Amino acid sequence: MVIPLAVALVVILIGWVHKAIKPPAPKICGSIGGPQVTSPRVKLSDGRHLAYREYGLPKEKARYKIIVIHGYNSFKDTTLPVSQELIENLGIYFLHFDRAGYGESDPHSSRSVKSEAYDIQELADKLEIGDKFYIIGMSMGGYPVWSCLKYIPHRLSGAALVAPFISYWWPSFPDNLLREAFQMLPWSDQWTFRVAHYAPWLFHWWMTQKWFPSLTLTNMLSPDDIEIVKSLSELPNAGQEKITQQGEYESLHRDIMNAFGKWEFGPTEITNPFPENNGSVHIWQGFEDKIIPHTLNRYISHKLPWILYHELPHAGHLFLFKKNECESIIRALVLSPDISE
Repeated sequence: MVIPLAVALVVILIGWVHKAIKPPAPKICGSIGGPQVTSPRVKLSDGRHLAYREYGLPKEKARYKIIVIHGYNSFKDTTLPVSQELIENLGIYFLHFDRAGYGESDPHSSRSVKSEAYDIQELADKLEIGDKFYIIGMSMGGYPVWSCLKYIPHRLSGAALVAPFISYWWPSFPDNLLREAFQMLPWSDQWTFRVAHYAPWLFHWWMTQKWFPSLTLTNMLSPDDIEIVKSLSELPNAGQEKITQQGEYESLHRDIMNAFGKWEFGPTEITNPFPENNGSVHIWQGFEDKIIPHTLNRYISHKLPWILYHELPHAGHLFLFKKNECESIIRALVLSPDISE
C-alpha cells in the first residue's frame, strides 16, 4: 500500500506544480470569447496584429513623425501632455501603438528584445510613414528603443529614452556598478527580476503566488511622482482595463521576462547611428528616480559620448507627464542637432 500511495502523491504533486507554473491561455482580441477589436490594427507578416492610434497632424502633411513606445502596464491610449500649438508649429505626427500582448495587439509567443524593433519597423512600413522616423520610449519602453538603435538604426531620424529601463544583467557593464544599483531595490523586486532572468519558466507562478510579495514599484515614487499621479488621477481615465485584457502573462509578465532576460548586446556596445550628425539620441533621467537608478544611465552616457544626457535634479520617474518637460523632450528630439530650425 505504501508504494501506490507514494506514487499517487507524486502524481498529484506533479499535477499541482504543472498547473501552478503553466500560464493561462491568452484571451486574444477578436477571437471567440475574447475582447472586441475597437481600434485600427495592421497585420504583420507573421499574422499577428498591432493596434495603433494616430495623433497630431496628418502624416502626409507632418514634418516630423514620432513613434511613441509605451512603458510597463500602459498602452497606446496614454496621452502625452503636448499642446496643439506645439504640434502645429513644429508639424508633428504621433503614432502610438500597443506593444505585443498589450491592449489590442496580439500576443507574441517568441517575443524578444530584437522582435520589438522589427515590430516597430513593420508598423511604420504598413502605415507608410516614411523611410525614417523618430522614436520616444518611456521607462520599460526604453528597451525597444535600444533594440531599434541596435537592429534598425538606418530607419531612425532620432531617439529619446525617457527614464529608460535598465537591466542588471547587461553585458559589458561593470559588475560592481550593477550590483550596487540592484541592491538599492526592495527585496521583493530583486527576487522578481532574478526569477525573470534565471527561471522565466517559473515566472507565472512567482507573480501569482501569495506567499511572498513580488513587485512593489508603486511604493517607489518620489515626491514629484506623487504629485504627478494626483494630477493624472483627475483626468479622464477611460480604457485602462484594456491594458491587460488579453492576460497579465501576455502583457506584463512577458514584458518583464523579455527585458530582464538574456540580451544579445549591451547598450554600451551600440555604435553611433548618426556619425554625420544628422540626428541625435537623448537620455532623460530624473535624479530622484527611485525606480531607475541614475547611476547606470549616467554610465551609459559616459561610455557613449554621442548620447545627449539630460539629468533633471528634482524629477522622479514620471516627469514625461508634465507639460513643460514633455515639450522640452520633443523639441530637443526633433530640433537637435540643428536647434536653429
